Amino acid sequence: MGPPLIGVKMKMKAIGPGNFAAASLAALGLMCAAAVDGTETIAASPAGTPPGYSTSRTGSAHDFDYFVGAWMTHQHRLRARGVDSRDWEDFPATLCMTLYLDGMATVDELYMPTKSTAGLTLRTFDPEKRQWSIYWVSSATGRLDPVPVVGGFQGNRGEFYAADRDNGRAVKVRYIWDIRDHDHARWEQAFSYDDRTWETNWSADFERGDAAKLCANGRPRR
Repeated sequence: MGPPLIGVKMKMKAIGPGNFAAASLAALGLMCAAAVDGTETIAASPAGTPPGYSTSRTGSAHDFDYFVGAWMTHQHRLRARGVDSRDWEDFPATLCMTLYLDGMATVDELYMPTKSTAGLTLRTFDPEKRQWSIYWVSSATGRLDPVPVVGGFQGNRGEFYAADRDNGRAVKVRYIWDIRDHDHARWEQAFSYDDRTWETNWSADFERGDAAKLCANGRPRR
C-alpha cells in the first residue's frame, strides 16, 4: 500500500490494459527512525550506501494479500524533504486495495480528503526474481513514476529500495512495511541524500476498516 503522495515520491506506488487499466486509474511498499526528528544517524555501510540498502531483497507472491480491502490511515509527513526540516503535517486518508492476476499484481487508491487529492499504487511480482516492484501515480500529475522500489517481505516486515532523484538530487529511497497484527500496520518512507543516513519523511499508520462502508467498486468513497 504506500506514500508517497502529492508530488512526493511515495513509491508506496499500477496500470495495464482493459479492466485492469480502468481499476488502476481508479486508485496506492520496520526500521523506525532512531530519532524523533526522523533522521537516522547510523554509519554508512562499507559499500558506501546507507544502512540496509539493497535492491536484491526477495519475497513471496502473497506478500500483499494481507492488505486486501479497506483501511483507515493516519498520515504523518514532512512538509519539506532534505532540508533538515522539523515541520510535520498530519492528515487522514482512506485506502482501498484489490488483487489482480491471482495476487501477482495489486492496485490500491489512497484518498486524502483534507488534501483534495489521491494517489494510486501499483505493485507487480516477478516470480523469477521473487521480487516486488512498487510504482506510484499521483492525481496531481497523472504520471506513473518510472522508478520502482523493489524488495519483499520476510515475516511481518517488508523492505523496498531504489536509487532515484528528488527535485534533481540523487537519493536512495527506502520503504518499510511493518505488519503489527491482523488489523494494524505501519508504513515508512525515507530518503538518503548522503549515502550515510536516512531521513524519514513520511509515515502512515493503518487500521483495517469496513470495505462496505469505506469503498465503492474498489475505490475510496468520496
